[in-house]
Amino acid sequence: MANNAKAGDSVIIKKYANRRLYNTHTSSYITLEHLAQMVRDNVDFQVIDAKSGADLTHSILTQIIMDEEAAGEQILPTNFLRQLISMYGNSMQALLPGYLEASMDHFRENQVKMRKAIEESIGANPLAQIAQRNMEIFKKAASAFVPGTSADGTETPASEKDELAILRDQMAKMQERLDAIGK
Repeated sequence: MANNAKAGDSVIIKKYANRRLYNTHTSSYITLEHLAQMVRDNVDFQVIDAKSGADLTHSILTQIIMDEEAAGEQILPTNFLRQLISMYGNSMQALLPGYLEASMDHFRENQVKMRKAIEESIGANPLAQIAQRNMEIFKKAASAFVPGTSADGTETPASEKDELAILRDQMAKMQERLDAIGK
């Protein structure tokens, strides 16, 4: 994506009074969907109010979550939202952001490990190896029905092609004779 900034740089997004968002890195107006994609692409950005200079990043990210949830992509369970709301004003409120951030980091690390384990296990999985062998057998069987190829998928030698051409000619001649008899 063209929104990638240099390592360590944060893309500045200006929010104007007319609710438009301006990406100063690409010199273009963007939407919340663009910002959501930037988050998915791990592009660091900061949203600031164009007039006051106030940092609006938190409220914009919250708005993106609200839009995603409203669009049917709900990942936040209702009970979780109730518990989260109940934490506002609670004596534990100060600890919750750090806890949630650490939990999400841990979740992401486990997700990467799980993907890697699955990818590695597929290669060592006997069922995956059987499936691969079955696919090879299927390809060989299917190639028997494709003229001009051998069982291993390579092209047949010229002598076999000649035999095939001779057989086709014979079939065509027999068809002509049948047509002539039928008239």
